[in-house]
Amino acid sequence: MSGSADRSRKAVKTYVPAYQKSEWQSHADDLEMSQSEFVRTMVQAGRKGFESATTEPASSDSDPGGDALEKQVIELLSADTYSWDELLEAVSDDIESRLDDTLEELQTNNRIRYSGRHGGYTTVDGDVDGD
Repeated sequence: MSGSADRSRKAVKTYVPAYQKSEWQSHADDLEMSQSEFVRTMVQAGRKGFESATTEPASSDSDPGGDALEKQVIELLSADTYSWDELLEAVSDDIESRLDDTLEELQTNNRIRYSGRHGGYTTVDGDVDGD
C-alpha cells in the first residue's frame, strides 16, 4: 500500500448464515479480536494466499502454486467426508499459525503494535516496508 493511500474507513456489509457468524465471533473472542478485525484479518490473509497461488509460475506436478493445498485436500478427503466449512477450517489452520507467528515477530521487532484506539494492529511510526 502506498503512503498516499486513502486510510479512511468505509463499511463493508455481507450476509452469512447465523451459525457461521457465531463461529467467527467465537474464534474472534479466542483471539481477543473484534469481529470486524477478525474478518478483516482473515480476508487479507486469504487474499495474500490467493495472490501467491495465482502469481507463482504454473507447476507441472500435482502441487500447483507449490503450497501443497491440493495434497492436503486429497489427504483429508481420503480419510473422511467434509462440509465446505469443515474443510476450510481444516486447511486454514496453518495460515492462522503463520499469521500468529508473523504478528509476534513484527511486535518483537517493534515494527507493529496492537492499538485498541486504532481498532487493531498498526505499524509503528508509519513503518510499512521495514525501512
